[in-house]
Amino acid sequence: MENREALLQKLRIDREATRASSPSVYRGLTIAAVVLVIVGGAAYFLWPEAADDQATPEADDGTVARAAAVAPGAPSSVDAGAGPNATAPVAAPAPRKAVLNASGYVTARRMATVSSEITGRITEILIEEGMKVKAGQIIARLDDTLARTDFELAVARVAAAKADLANAEADLREGERVLRRARELIKSEFVSEADLTQKQAQVEALKARLQRSRANLKVSELTLRRRRETVDKYLVRAPFAGVIVNKAAQAGEIVSPVSAGGGFTRTGIGTLVDMDSLEIEVDVNEAYIGRVHPGQSVTAVLDAYPDWQIPASVIAIIPTADRAKATVRVRIAIDSKDPRIFPEMGIKVTFHGDGERK
Repeated sequence: MENREALLQKLRIDREATRASSPSVYRGLTIAAVVLVIVGGAAYFLWPEAADDQATPEADDGTVARAAAVAPGAPSSVDAGAGPNATAPVAAPAPRKAVLNASGYVTARRMATVSSEITGRITEILIEEGMKVKAGQIIARLDDTLARTDFELAVARVAAAKADLANAEADLREGERVLRRARELIKSEFVSEADLTQKQAQVEALKARLQRSRANLKVSELTLRRRRETVDKYLVRAPFAGVIVNKAAQAGEIVSPVSAGGGFTRTGIGTLVDMDSLEIEVDVNEAYIGRVHPGQSVTAVLDAYPDWQIPASVIAIIPTADRAKATVRVRIAIDSKDPRIFPEMGIKVTFHGDGERK
């Protein structure tokens, strides 16, 4: 009996001990509930960002595949029950395929070393490097002292020829008047046949003199025109609109259209470039020239601006090869003109495989 009572005492619950330990248990449960709420809220706010990160994986070719976002409740374009006005998802354009890379230089189709048509001493230079000029603008003046004297002499000769012509016309009018009077007087026998013949000969001589005076005036006018053009040649003008990239002469120097060996004669005054005629020239290995055709799209990148892609297109393939380098020259048009592009700049181009052969 005593053993049974001892066992029953062990199985009895101590109410006082349970009441003493209950506050600590409640505090533990409360802290656990708060932690669960915080973790659940963080997971709720962070879950959409994780979903977005999983929806835009990076493709192998460096492009990012974008997932189309569908509003809740909106019909999907791939649903069988979608209406006729449902919009299909637009796929991102595929990158253009590069078939060939090459390097070359920017060149100008219109570039000229401006010189004078005659030999002379420069009296004034009106250009500087980087200056924009118009077509026909005066860029230099030469010493035209003798040429201008010849021009003034030609002007005087024209004036003299005009005066001689006026005198010849007056003499002819007087001779014709005398001849008419002689013909009237011969009827009354106041003038002999010999006098009448003499008057007719004088009129013919005056007519010849008039023709000579007219010819002399013509010669004088042509001489004046030539002297005027000669004087104009002492003014050096720009042959076309462009930018001066080089100033090759100074005031006081002698300039000539031909080279004077062993002397200090300049053969040019400056170099003019038409910036609107810039294009690209590259040498393509003849083994790969079959990948290039006129009209082909090209992307060009200047060495000075490696992050700037310039749209371009092939103009023509020069139909000859360089035997020493085994290359073929290709002309490329720059589709977008820009003041940052200068002649002789180094440039790299990429030929694309899109487009049709023309």
